[in-house]
Amino acid sequence: MKKLGLLYCFAVLSANAAFAQETTAGDPEAGKAKSAACAACHGNDGNSMIDMNPKIAGQHASYLVKQLQDFKTASQTGGAEGRNNAVMNGFAAGLSEQDMRDLAAYFSSQDMTPGETPENMIEPGEALYRGGDADRGITACIACHGPRGNGMGLANFPDISGQHATYTKAQLEMFRSGDRANDLNGMMRDIAARLTDEDIEVLSQYLSGLH
Repeated sequence: MKKLGLLYCFAVLSANAAFAQETTAGDPEAGKAKSAACAACHGNDGNSMIDMNPKIAGQHASYLVKQLQDFKTASQTGGAEGRNNAVMNGFAAGLSEQDMRDLAAYFSSQDMTPGETPENMIEPGEALYRGGDADRGITACIACHGPRGNGMGLANFPDISGQHATYTKAQLEMFRSGDRANDLNGMMRDIAARLTDEDIEVLSQYLSGLH
C-alpha cells in the first residue's frame, strides 16, 4: 500500500513542480507588512491560538499561494469552484498574485509552534499514518507527507505536522463529505472517504505532535 501511494504521489510531483517554482517568488518583508489582516485568525507569525484556524507558520509557500488562489476562485464563482470558506473568500478576493506570493513568503519563513499527541493516540496513529490499511484501501499518509509530516513543497503536499488537531479533523471530515474539493485529482477525498470517525480522530491527534 505504501509503494502504491508513493507511485501516485510521484506521478503528480512533476505536474506541480512548475507551479511551485512560479509561486515562490515572494518578498517576506512585503508579506509581513501585508499580514496585519491575517493576525486576528492566524496570529502575527502564523501560529494561530484558535484551534479551528490553521497554523500557517512554516507551511510551504507554494501550498499557501495555491490555497489563497483557490479561496479567490471560490469568491468569484460563489463557491462552485476553488476552496469555499466565507471568511477566507472575502479576504482573498482583494489579493493580487503578488500579494499572495508575498504573504506566502512571509508565513513560510516563520517557525511553527509544536503541538502534542495524547499518549493513547501515538501507537494507533503511527500505525495508520505509516502503514495505512491495505484491507480498506487506505494509502499510508507517509507516502505523500513524509515520515515527519513535512510534506513536499514541489508537489504541493502540505506540511501537516504540529497542526491543531481540531483543524485537521475538520479538514479530513470536509474531504470525506466533499465539502472541500480543491485537492489534486480528488486524492484526499478518495482517502478520506475510507476513513472512519475514529480514524480521523486518531490521525488528527497523532499529527498534532508529529515533528
